Amino acid sequence: MARRSVMRYVDWTLRVDYSGSEPIYEIECMTCGESSAPVEDPGPPQDWALRHAGKTAHTGFRGLNTTFFRAEHADECEPSP
Repeated sequence: MARRSVMRYVDWTLRVDYSGSEPIYEIECMTCGESSAPVEDPGPPQDWALRHAGKTAHTGFRGLNTTFFRAEHADECEPSP
C-alpha cells in the first residue's frame, strides 16, 4: 500500500498580538547592571532611571521594550485599513 502526501505551501505574516499583555518596559543601567521592574507603563522605569542617576551619577541606560507577536497564515489575516 503506497502512501501519498499532499503539501500546501502557505504564506505567513507576523502581527502584534493585542489579545494578551500590553508591551512591557524596563530600563537597565549600563554601568552597574541594575534595572527597573518590568511593567506595562513606561513612566515608572523612566522615573527609576532618573532616581538611579541621582543616587549613583550613572548616566548610561538601555531601554528594554517587550512586544508580543503572533504568526498567522496570510490568507487568514484581515486586510489593513
